[in-house]
Amino acid sequence: MAEKTTDAGLQTEEMKAAELERIVKQVAKELSLAAKQVRTTVGLLDEGNTIPFIARYRKEMTGELDENQLRSIEERLQYLRNLEERKREVLRLIDEQGKLTEELQKAIIASEKLQEIEDLYRPYRQKRKTRASIAKEKGLEPLALWIWAQPKQGHVMQEATGYIDEEKGVSSPEEALQGAMDILAEMIADDAAIRAWVRQYTIDQGLLRTEAKDAEAESVYEMYYAYQEPIKKLPPHRTLAINRGEREDVLKVAVDVQNDRIHAYMGKRVLHGTTIVTDVLNTIIEDAYKRLIAPSIEREVRNELTEKAEEQAIQIFAGNLRNLLLQPPVKGKCVLGVDPAFRTGCKLAVVDETGKLLEVAVTYPTPPNNKVAEAEATFNRLIAKYDIELIVIGNGTASRETEQFVVDVMSKLKNRGMQYLIVSEAGASVYSASKIAQEEFPELDVAERSAVSIARRMQDPLAELVKIDPKAIGVGQYQHDVTQKRLEESLGAVVESAVNHVGVDVNTASPSLLSYVAGVNSTIAKNIVKYREEHGKFTSRKQLQKVPRLGAKTYEQCIGFMRISDGDNPLDKTPIHPESYAVVDQLFQELRMELEQVGSKELASTLAAVEPQTIATQLGVGVPTLRDILDSLQRPGRDPREELPPPIFRTDVLKLEDLAPGMELHGTVRNVIDFGAFVDIGIKNDGLVHISQLSDRFVKHPMDVVSVGDNVTVWVLNVDLKKGRVGLTMRKPS
Repeated sequence: MAEKTTDAGLQTEEMKAAELERIVKQVAKELSLAAKQVRTTVGLLDEGNTIPFIARYRKEMTGELDENQLRSIEERLQYLRNLEERKREVLRLIDEQGKLTEELQKAIIASEKLQEIEDLYRPYRQKRKTRASIAKEKGLEPLALWIWAQPKQGHVMQEATGYIDEEKGVSSPEEALQGAMDILAEMIADDAAIRAWVRQYTIDQGLLRTEAKDAEAESVYEMYYAYQEPIKKLPPHRTLAINRGEREDVLKVAVDVQNDRIHAYMGKRVLHGTTIVTDVLNTIIEDAYKRLIAPSIEREVRNELTEKAEEQAIQIFAGNLRNLLLQPPVKGKCVLGVDPAFRTGCKLAVVDETGKLLEVAVTYPTPPNNKVAEAEATFNRLIAKYDIELIVIGNGTASRETEQFVVDVMSKLKNRGMQYLIVSEAGASVYSASKIAQEEFPELDVAERSAVSIARRMQDPLAELVKIDPKAIGVGQYQHDVTQKRLEESLGAVVESAVNHVGVDVNTASPSLLSYVAGVNSTIAKNIVKYREEHGKFTSRKQLQKVPRLGAKTYEQCIGFMRISDGDNPLDKTPIHPESYAVVDQLFQELRMELEQVGSKELASTLAAVEPQTIATQLGVGVPTLRDILDSLQRPGRDPREELPPPIFRTDVLKLEDLAPGMELHGTVRNVIDFGAFVDIGIKNDGLVHISQLSDRFVKHPMDVVSVGDNVTVWVLNVDLKKGRVGLTMRKPS
């Protein structure tokens, strides 16, 4: 890093290697991993391998690091590489000024955070015109240095008189002294050690205060109209709420910290005993803090709070999204999807067991039309014609009125075994107006497409939800208040992870679903579908090598996640990578079994008795890979989502007025946030289980206890009929 190169800005191979080793050691230390694991992972990433591929098919190389660990390495690698790049840039800029000392160089190289580098670079950064730079132009820097030397003898004003210069705009000793003080104030404010200490002290001891701009105005921010909380205890969701209130011009926000200790610390750093300039320097210290340090530190502290809050919000959204995407599919049912509405009517869509659209219709059972009999006739016709078993209703406008109508219709149908379900329709309108929906259903209007999406969400949540911008799915908190680029990256990684965890049927998957397979982009995804349409169903994974733009590297990355359920080779319907097919052949020879027996009980029983540690060496394969192969052969075509509990189906409607404290209910977790979880118990609005009511034991975060999609037992705590709110508990009443 610090060595000179013959070409400015270029690094020697030795320097690059040293830099990489520094990064590897730091990441290993931060994440409590072995340096070898990190080094190998970095190498794999740099070769263009995807996270899902590394996690699944390179376990021996990484020491079985999981996806989360791999993504943490990737994230820290990017940050630290950017950090090293910034170090090089700062060193170059300071060196060009001829001010790079060995001590400063070592301090910059040793910095582990971007903020530390920026603090060290601050005195050398080109600034806009400041009071200090103007004073320097007036020739007052020597006076400032005289004060900084803290002489024991002399007279300050007498010394300042010598700098009066009408031509330069210094007309009095007072003006000269003020200019010198401005120079020193900026110098003190630029001191990296002082800034670091003040920043940490502000975080540890400061308060965040909020007040209303108009105390009489009603708003959702009323709890913050006269509020304060220690900065280090401020929860992330509160930071984002306060930020939004400030942005909407409802709140005034400030950082409040006791100045005395800050002044005392700065005095220790600056003053050397009592001298003739002690009072002047104390004044300078106060000015440096109040005018220059405090405002910028406040911005930095609030930015840090916001960054942490955003990261927390993104993590929550990501966790909720993953759980939502991995909800178990409801297979083998012909579904009637309902997109409820008042004035424009309820749009209906019937889809068969495979999700194929069979028919659309519109009815008007709700106000203001109230064409109940006509709507009932339409429902009865569709139910009889298509042997509907499940009705899925979107939870938007008119949802509960439509639900009541559906229950009334179902109650009149004898021995049908009909059930219904309310699903979140978040993002359905985004999908229905999208280019994807237009290409899929060009003949349908927007609301009809929405009804199709609602119906399909139960049959295969993952396949349907990947068509929607993850931000529109609505399982987060303050998702519109966070850095959108970072949110998109994180949610994209979650969708990618979920899709590859489940795998895709290459003969039925949409371009949207295929585009999230490891190594596949939207162009290749469309090419796969186009090839399928032109040449018929894929019968072998090898055929994918003929798809335009799907090169060798992409094939390596994606093929293990592509499934062919009824192809020529039984292994093509498993997660086993083709690179391991030879291992499987050798295994079958050892066991005296045939490939055609894949899926049979006999093979599963034989494989269950295999001891991976014993046979792995014999087959020349790693134990983790062999374990995965054995698992895949025992359960070929397995969908990991099917091991999760199915959704709660309903046969009757529940009203807010039906509830009473102590009542036991069964519900589904719809959203998890910092302060609790929202549970669908079958009424208009989801009930809230506050974090304090999630368990009898202490709960650090709701996600430690519940996840989106969980079926839970709850008890009613309180009911607010006026606000339509229900408080719930998961702590069983004694």
